[in-house]
Amino acid sequence: MSLRQRPSSSNPPSTSSSETPIPPPSPPSKGALSQALESTAHLANLLPTGTLLAFQILTPIFTNNGVCDSATRYMTVVLLVILALSSFLACFTDSIKSSDGQIYYGFATFKGLWLFDYPAATAAGPLPDLSKYRLSFIDGVHAVSSVLVFVSVALKDKNVTSCFYPTPGHEAQEVLDIGPIGIGLICSLLFVIFPIRRHGIGYPVTRDR
Repeated sequence: MSLRQRPSSSNPPSTSSSETPIPPPSPPSKGALSQALESTAHLANLLPTGTLLAFQILTPIFTNNGVCDSATRYMTVVLLVILALSSFLACFTDSIKSSDGQIYYGFATFKGLWLFDYPAATAAGPLPDLSKYRLSFIDGVHAVSSVLVFVSVALKDKNVTSCFYPTPGHEAQEVLDIGPIGIGLICSLLFVIFPIRRHGIGYPVTRDR
């Protein structure tokens, strides 16, 4: 009798141990955070290729891999301002394709597209109506959004944050962690509402261009 009661008494603890690994509510929060970070990282694709490449190459050099003094910190500020300005101006550039298949780039104005690489002296193919490429309100939205995207990318860069905030406090660290994600979500919403139609310098050219 006693030998039969022992296995029955040993079975309940095994069932209790199998019921303990039930709580799976924590992975979803981490997955949501990682998706938010990935969406912010994908926003870098909205920046001009040359600007993003220059940022990735020059930032470690100007910041001395995150260890800045007064001189390197000042040069880093100048670099970030120049790159942000290039992101802003690139939103006003556009490209067209002539009848002979050549692609020409220009700068959008209130009257139309001003081509700066079109050989007017040579017999080039006819161009489409340049007045269709004039400036609009959406161009301003894209320009401001591109600058904000660049700011969010810069705030997520380890060298930049270590240069300007080597030992951030608790509140500063919260701003550095949450700020780029908030900017990224707002800019992604703006780019969905106002999609990019221009294909300027640093952006791919579609077949219809």
